[in-house]
Amino acid sequence: MEHGRVIISVENLVKNYGNFEAVKGISFDVYENEIFGLLGPNGAGKSTTLEIIETLRPKTGGKILVNGIDLDRDPQEIKKIIGVQLQTSGYYPNLTLLELINLFAGLYNRNVNAMELLDTVNLRDKAKSKVKELSGGQKQRFSIATTLINEPKIIFLDEPTTGLDPQARRNLWDLVKQIRSRGTTVIITTHYMDEAEFLCDRVAIVDSGKIVALNTPDRLIDELVATGFERPKEVKKANLEDVFIHLTGKSLRED
Repeated sequence: MEHGRVIISVENLVKNYGNFEAVKGISFDVYENEIFGLLGPNGAGKSTTLEIIETLRPKTGGKILVNGIDLDRDPQEIKKIIGVQLQTSGYYPNLTLLELINLFAGLYNRNVNAMELLDTVNLRDKAKSKVKELSGGQKQRFSIATTLINEPKIIFLDEPTTGLDPQARRNLWDLVKQIRSRGTTVIITTHYMDEAEFLCDRVAIVDSGKIVALNTPDRLIDELVATGFERPKEVKKANLEDVFIHLTGKSLRED
């Protein structure tokens, strides 16, 4: 794959909480217009790393550049070019989706066509609903819509499909690919390896605050196979999720 320009550069990032080293000097680059995955067990340091890049959490040491902007010098400039997924619990409960988008647009000082934005995430028919009336998949798609309000160069998605049914997950995958096709760089954390394999151009696997591998999913799999590793049972051409989607269809069913 052709590597574009480096849009995020993380050098020797360290984060300590008292005596605990949550992030132990990690370095990686993210290229413009790629989908980059941060994978790792709970507590590995992936969310901390993201929150530091997003300017939400101070770092202990290291250097971060986002689109050429130094995090230490100008965090406000970084905020303007990134989209961060808000936890849906943070929304004003009595406002409709349309009102929420217009409210956020005001905070970002942007003129946004709220209906068009809801169209992008397939929620036009829910414009007058409140967040609490949405299904899990709809909530996630709405939360992704809010990351797009300031037309960011980079969006961060932290475990965007946790708790969704297979149709809603696949639908969200399509949405992430669609966002990338407009030229946006996407950084995602996930616990689902099939998701990372399907979506990510490259992944960094983080364990105990260190990066233990960084490459394309294909290369990482090939490297493992080259060590003589074999899966214990014959690999089939489909998995149970494929069966489920095949039998129940791809269309989203939402209350």
